[in-house]
This record gives sequence, structure tokens and C-alpha cells, in this order.
Amino acid sequence: MNSYETFDVVVVGGGPAGATAAHDLARQGRSVLLLDRAGRIKPCGGAIPPRLIKDFEIPDELLVAKARSARMISPKDKRVDIPIDNGFVGMVDRDVFDEWLRERAASAGAVRRSGTFEKLTRDADGTSIVHFLDRTGRDRRGANEVSTNEGQLVGVRARAVIGADGARSKVAEQAVPGARDTEYVFAYHEIVRAPEVKPADYDGSRCDVYYRGTLSPDFYGWVFPHGDTLSIGTGSADKGFSLRAAVGGLREASGLGNAETLRREGAPLPMKPLRCWDNGRDVVLAGDAAGVVAPASGEGIYYAMAGGRLAAESVEALLLTGNVKSLALARKRFMKAHGTVFRVLGIMQWFWYSNDKRRESFVKICEDKDVQQLTFESYMNKELARKKPMAHVRIFLKDMAHLMGFARA
Repeated sequence: MNSYETFDVVVVGGGPAGATAAHDLARQGRSVLLLDRAGRIKPCGGAIPPRLIKDFEIPDELLVAKARSARMISPKDKRVDIPIDNGFVGMVDRDVFDEWLRERAASAGAVRRSGTFEKLTRDADGTSIVHFLDRTGRDRRGANEVSTNEGQLVGVRARAVIGADGARSKVAEQAVPGARDTEYVFAYHEIVRAPEVKPADYDGSRCDVYYRGTLSPDFYGWVFPHGDTLSIGTGSADKGFSLRAAVGGLREASGLGNAETLRREGAPLPMKPLRCWDNGRDVVLAGDAAGVVAPASGEGIYYAMAGGRLAAESVEALLLTGNVKSLALARKRFMKAHGTVFRVLGIMQWFWYSNDKRRESFVKICEDKDVQQLTFESYMNKELARKKPMAHVRIFLKDMAHLMGFARA
């Protein structure tokens, strides 16, 4: 007999995906261990759409700002303001937001532990054993625990495992075929204190998006308001491109060069969903570990939480029926709901972000009211807007005019 503690589900990673999965499963009465590496804050603009706020019951007090417009800024400094009619995009601070999600999971019954995932093995009966360095500070040493300078090396049994441990997931690398084949964009941002004397044209309810090759050769730069602070960042898949220098230039361009820097954060972001999210037995992925960061926009919070919920549903089905094919439902359902959006955004990023001439045309297109309305309807509701078919036709014709060079940027 061994003395491993046993859980129905071990969730590795306590970001939005993992915390959502843990909350949903614990609420259904499952015994859940939520393992998270303390002190990690993902670089993120922190924007959450109304669909997320509604679907996941996010309280208003978590919103540090409400963006009511977006400004698109071209390489030649053309500025297009896009109002968010009859609504707003919520802005959250990830350290506070993620911790609230973890605490909600704990309130539903999930057991929280602070630690670092090490490896997966199997018990004599084939049940997964999740090994991790436990840094919760409690002395749990026993027959299956080893003391190290970094914490207690602990093993727990799990009927199912959800890998939500971010890009370059160790769970994915050990358990899911093809997980190492993913390409990444590296994102970097600086959190700065909003100055008392605001720069000219400063608007704490507007998200500024810069499309310039000097700020990113294949992505964009951003200045997002967070109440008393701002997130200023950029990203690129070009390993030779200096993100830190680009953010320095962006701060100068936005009049925030002298703002107090509170912290700097960087992390890889997956470029597209993995082809497989499960091991066909007892492991399924969610969030960045599954590759669900939207191309072109880099949006990840909503898709992480949606993926976490779908992972929880697939695990619940596995636990109820024993049918290992249930795990594949997470990816199947996600791609049915969001696959077309990801493909469209991927093509858009590949074409429009490729050089400054095209970026200039892209910002010009954003002046069009049909583009603005359909874009924000899709963003806010997380599905392609299907209303006004003639508007789609007009947008297609305008896009073709720019592609063929008939329209002026």
C-alpha cells in the first residue's frame, strides 16, 4: 500500500484556464488539487470583453478601468479612433484577477498548493502520479516526499490531469504528442504608474494600438489604461528584435518615457492551437498550454477561460463514463466555436502586419464604419458577426481595393 494522497483531478497551473477548470470541477463535487507557481505574473494587456464578464460572472470591482474606445495608430502616425458603442471592454490587473480566480476555485472546494510541477509517472495500477515541489511551507514529508532546498518533492495520485501550465507546458511536453512543435511569439511589457500630469491627448478610457515596424516587425505595440497604472508592451516572433528597446521607443512616442516603472514582465505566447490537446488516457490541456492565444490580437484571457471550462467538461465526462474519448471533446468544441475566428485572424496577421505599407492600409481600412461595427461585435460577443450581409460585401470589396493597390492609404 502506498500513502499517496488521491484527487479526482490535479490542475497544473493557476492562471485563468486552470483556475476556471478547478472552480468548475470543484463546484460539481470533484476533489481537485490546484497547483500554481507563486509569484508569476503573465505579461498581458489585461483586456476582457463583455462575453467573458457575463459567462464567468466577473464582479465589477475587479475592473480597474473601462475602455470605451480604441485608437489605431499607423506607421505614418495616422490615428483612427473607434468608439465602443453602448458598451466597454473591461481592464484587469492580472496579479489581482488571477488570484481572485484561484480563491474562487478554493471557495468552491479546490485544494490550493503553491509549487512547481516536476513530472508525471504512473502507479502500479496505471493511475497518474503528479510530482511537484511543494512550496506551501507545510511539513508534509512522508514515504513519498523528499526534502529539497526548494521545497518538498511531493507525489499525488490523480484520476485525471489538466495541464494549464502555460506556453512551453511541461505537462504537455511529457504527455501530449506534438506539443514541442509549437512556434512562439515573445511578449514583453512594462507596468508604469500613470503620471499626475498627463501627456497631451491622454485618455484613461482608451486603448492605443500602434502598428509600426519599429515597434514590432510582425505584431503591434500597445498602451492600455489600468486606472492608476498602464501596460505598455509589444511582441514579436523575431528572436533578434529588441522588445525592450521597442517598448522604450513606444513610451517616448506616447509621452510616457518618464513615467515611473513598477515592473517588467516577459513570456512566450503560442502562435496557434496545438493539433492535439490530450493523451487519449487521462491528461488534457487548456489555455496557453493548448495554444489558444488569438492571432493578430494576441487576446488570451477569454480563450483561456473558455478552454479551461471545456477541459473541465471533458474531464467530468471521463470521470462519469470512463470513456477516454471524452478528453478530445475539449479541442473539438473549442475549434467548432472559435476555429474560424482563429483562422481569419491568422491570415489577417500574416498579410496586414508584414510591412509598414500594408500596416498603413490596414489602419486606413479601420476608418470604415462597417469594419468598426462588425469587428467590435465579433470581439465583444466572441463570434463572427453574421448580421448585415451587405456590410460584409462592402468590406470585402474595400479590402480587395487595398490589396490591388486601387485605394489610397
